[in-house]
Amino acid sequence: MTLATRLAATAATLAAIAVTVTACGTTDVDSAGTGPSAVVPSSQGCADDTTKTSTGPVSLTDGVGRKVELAKPAQRVAVLEWQQTEDLLTLCRTPVAVADSKGYGTYVKAESLPQGVVDVGQRGEPDLDALYATNPDLIIVEAFKADDELLVKLQQRGVPVLATLGADASGQIKNMKNVFSMIATAVGRTERAEQVLRQFDQHLAEAKQKVAAVPVKTTNFLFFDGWIEGGNVVIRPYGKGALFTELGEQLGLTPAWTDEIDKTYGNGGVDPAYGLAQTDIEGLTAVGSATLFYSDDDTPDSYVAELRKSPIWTSLPAVKEGRAYAFPAGVWGAGGPLSNEQAIDAYVNILTKG
Repeated sequence: MTLATRLAATAATLAAIAVTVTACGTTDVDSAGTGPSAVVPSSQGCADDTTKTSTGPVSLTDGVGRKVELAKPAQRVAVLEWQQTEDLLTLCRTPVAVADSKGYGTYVKAESLPQGVVDVGQRGEPDLDALYATNPDLIIVEAFKADDELLVKLQQRGVPVLATLGADASGQIKNMKNVFSMIATAVGRTERAEQVLRQFDQHLAEAKQKVAAVPVKTTNFLFFDGWIEGGNVVIRPYGKGALFTELGEQLGLTPAWTDEIDKTYGNGGVDPAYGLAQTDIEGLTAVGSATLFYSDDDTPDSYVAELRKSPIWTSLPAVKEGRAYAFPAGVWGAGGPLSNEQAIDAYVNILTKG
């Protein structure tokens, strides 16, 4: 199973945390009405939005260096990755089609997907007939290179394709913002994007103040998630360059997982895209007395139940001292601005109440 697939399946973290936001929030949207001639409505949660939508031609360079030209901002958008689906909804636009809507509904709580949006199958292997039957005028995918197999295949069908870079360990927050802004440009919603990103920056600044105002017993920290494989618990530490690690650093914490980025990913380091490593339960002893944060995805096959049975786990300093905190399920670990606000709030709630 690929790293991207692992991220999709198990990096689901943090729960539906009550977050006060002036962006779309968790949207309650009208049916997408995805017949070939249907007009896609904006979400009800954005009913009070007063930002403008541009109408002129669009010209931009996408995440893998391709030039994308549109005669006008896209209106019927199909999205094949979850972060980008969330982003489109936050921009007050409903997709005509998405990939793996069930998975999105399980792991992404920042923006609710409305009824009526067509599910076109798996993210890496969508049903192309179902996809093109929705008559999209733009398809948004996630890719890391211009010759990505799916991207090449989609380009052969004549519908414009926007490739976004879903992760970059050299700066995850910056990349998250870039992806959001790129999608906004494609759909004519740049003014809305600027508003949402200003709000994100303010949210993060206020969170920093809240954490700085309380004594934090141990600033060294590790966030991790995991899964069950072959009857064993696999642990995935979030190292330097991971999104949730970067958020923790912004709040004044110090990463305890010190492996360097490994471009080949498999020689013990963290991967250059997501900043993630891989180990077993015993590998958690490497972070010493660091405070632990971990995902509890609240699914029947969650790794957490088995983790908590392990004597290695129960002997870790953070566990014995009550400094091992499960993030509730529902905030996507590779999400857009609103998922990141939820992640920030989860950290703040733990650090200021612990």
